[in-house]
Amino acid sequence: MKSAIVALVKETTTEGAAGYVEPADRIVVFDQDGTLWAEHPLYSQALFALDRVATLAPEHPEWKTTEPFKSVLANDFATIAKFSEKDWLEIVAATHAGMSTEQFEKIVTDWLPTSKNPVLKRPVTELVYQPMLEVLAYLRANGFNTYIVTGGGQEFVRPYADAVYGIQREQVVGSSVATKFEYKDGKAELLREPKLFFNSNYEGKPIGINLFIGKRPLIAFGNSDGDRQMLEWTTAGEGPRLGVLVLHDDATREFAYGPADGLPDTKVGTFSQSLMDEAHARKWHVISMKNDWATIFPKPAE
Repeated sequence: MKSAIVALVKETTTEGAAGYVEPADRIVVFDQDGTLWAEHPLYSQALFALDRVATLAPEHPEWKTTEPFKSVLANDFATIAKFSEKDWLEIVAATHAGMSTEQFEKIVTDWLPTSKNPVLKRPVTELVYQPMLEVLAYLRANGFNTYIVTGGGQEFVRPYADAVYGIQREQVVGSSVATKFEYKDGKAELLREPKLFFNSNYEGKPIGINLFIGKRPLIAFGNSDGDRQMLEWTTAGEGPRLGVLVLHDDATREFAYGPADGLPDTKVGTFSQSLMDEAHARKWHVISMKNDWATIFPKPAE
């Protein structure tokens, strides 16, 4: 995998080479959850949403008897693990809306240091993959522009993208709720509404890249079925291209899930056998966490 990246970088940055690409067009896109940082046992934004339900519960006594909030407040993780997309959309609508974009960003920023992965027992911002940080640094050192393209919330990721990944907030493409412009106490604001505006997952990823970046990437990194179309569109372009997938197959140091290659099935970051078969057919590169990464996470902060 390293040799493939180095070869593409050399080919696209060597002036006079057949595959030379101008710096402005050296676009690389990264999925976030499961590609740049840990996504199990739940996505970090899901952990944030669950904490928000607990915080807001006193204002909503009806939640004690209404699903999906009832199970969240009861810490019924067996039921939470089976939540449908509809359940999560209802939770997100209740916990991520009704405030300005600035208020939401402050809530996220304040939550991050207090966050904790329930299995790995570290703040979510410490559970970044060290090899991916090194890839980001290497690509930027060679004039590549690095973007996050995530199914997660765009305004959830933006507050920490620079500090955690070195990726500027304007280089984050993600799902978003509808917003409306209004004046509050004489001040112009954007108010977050309880409905989805754009879903940056599956076919939404290449659509979002085209909409917000306007250029087809040279390299796309992902880890799940939700990234399939992003890799397909990226590698369909002319000239040197790379599609890369991260396979979570290290139950000792992180998690093991697929169900590709006989790994345990999951609804969180599903890497299906059909995606693995397509990766082999299209010559995408599959990174084995277990076999290819000497280190997974940076050392804990002192």
